[in-house]
Amino acid sequence: SFRGFASRGGETDIHSHGFGVAFYEGRGLRCFHDSQPAAESPIASFLTKYPIKSLNMMAHIRYATQGTVSLANVHPFQREMWGIQWCFAHNGDVPLFKNGIAHISKFQEEERFHPVGDTDSEALFCSLLNALHTKFETLPSLPVLHDTLSGLCAGIVEKDTEEIIMNFLLTCGPHVQFVYSWPGARPGSKVWNGLYYTVREPPFKAAHLSDVEYTVDFADVTTENDRVAVIATKPLTDDETWVEFERGEMIMFDQGLPHLSAEACFSAELRGHGLESKVIPPPKIEEDLKRYHVEADMFAGLDI
Repeated sequence: SFRGFASRGGETDIHSHGFGVAFYEGRGLRCFHDSQPAAESPIASFLTKYPIKSLNMMAHIRYATQGTVSLANVHPFQREMWGIQWCFAHNGDVPLFKNGIAHISKFQEEERFHPVGDTDSEALFCSLLNALHTKFETLPSLPVLHDTLSGLCAGIVEKDTEEIIMNFLLTCGPHVQFVYSWPGARPGSKVWNGLYYTVREPPFKAAHLSDVEYTVDFADVTTENDRVAVIATKPLTDDETWVEFERGEMIMFDQGLPHLSAEACFSAELRGHGLESKVIPPPKIEEDLKRYHVEADMFAGLDI
């Protein structure tokens, strides 16, 4: 899929202002960035041959609507918080952050995280982290994090429902990825900026890439124990089923499955895929189970 993805960076699409890839190897985060178009980048060419094995990764090709074409403005962006590597990629325009970070919660937020470049995307990322860092004195469980992020996003959207386009991927470790979509089209453009996902699971089959004349047989690169979720702004293949995100929808992905509600995120938390830190107390799981009126045995038999 990366081959078709990279071709959109200046060959089959106009997103020619840089690209980046980030993926977890254990708790470590390996990142590749280039301000050249992905379709022309030697780094992208290298990555088509690099044997990436990861449970959690993201890639982004940039079309600059704010900020210069430079390495500092290339997604994904990454920061350390609570001894955890966080990573973020965004598609759209968020006017609230055109001048930098903004306060987005009811708390007096610490301005701990600041953008390196000059994009609204990185300012949005830093503002989300500032809000989370201020709110929590112990690690949030995944359901609490899902609800908190959803609330922060709703507050951002309320400030500008007309012009805002906010689609993002956010990771907080080697297992889970939070994905939010507020789709739209820029003024005068017919290009729809949203998000879609597909889930690949056994029996794996071949799929034809929609951007290049190339077919991938996923049975050759997976095992019968694998399951993979792929999220993209447009479907990458033309013979698979892709699901479009609803407006304002937040989905957490873990082990290749979409978790559509905060309560559903308990399965990943109880599986040991929640946030892990050596510098802040762990989540209060029992309290959160009671708060959400969830019994742990509801997830019995789900490989927990």
